[in-house]
Amino acid sequence: MTAPRTRTNEEWVEDLGTPGQRREVALEDLRQVLANGLRRGLVGQVDTNAPEFEALADDFVQEALLKVLDNLDSFAGRSLFTTWANKIALNIGLTELRRKRWRDSSLDQLMQTDDGEFTPSFVADLSPRPEALTERRELLAYVSRLIGEELTEKQRTALVAAVIQGKPLSEVAYLLDSNQNAIYKLLFDARQRLRRRMAEDGLTPEDVLASFTEK
Repeated sequence: MTAPRTRTNEEWVEDLGTPGQRREVALEDLRQVLANGLRRGLVGQVDTNAPEFEALADDFVQEALLKVLDNLDSFAGRSLFTTWANKIALNIGLTELRRKRWRDSSLDQLMQTDDGEFTPSFVADLSPRPEALTERRELLAYVSRLIGEELTEKQRTALVAAVIQGKPLSEVAYLLDSNQNAIYKLLFDARQRLRRRMAEDGLTPEDVLASFTEK
């Protein structure tokens, strides 16, 4: 694997903000930087030599790349761009290690069933208070409705596969007969659409996640 190219802060921002081959190359370089940073940063939190670590780290890197793209305009240049990006990746990794992952829920589990029952296993397993469970069910129904209403079929398929089912990005790309950088863009656009709709309804993604991390 070719070592990632060294860039200045300005070059990182410009390359990642320029659609096309330039962004694809920069994303692949940043992916390597973040994967290496996570391996160093998570020592002591997980066994970084375990076979499953690569898949776990790929999840975290995927989330971090999307967040970096989402917040590119907010980078103030007070540190190295790679330091800023690595901090995002490490925060995601540490947060996700503490949070029960949503890997085992399928699209059928996420969507409300024909008989109105809506208790995905990752909600039922948490043993929350009755009022908290009611809130979670309502939020899940709300999120599933947004996914159905706001996203294209490809965006919906990519989001469910990558974010909800936790499939590696390479597998999602194969599923959609695409490439990984195109899937990054697809997920980025999908999240932006959901974020805008949530904002119109007075919610943020963080509000929704908070409901599932607090009993």
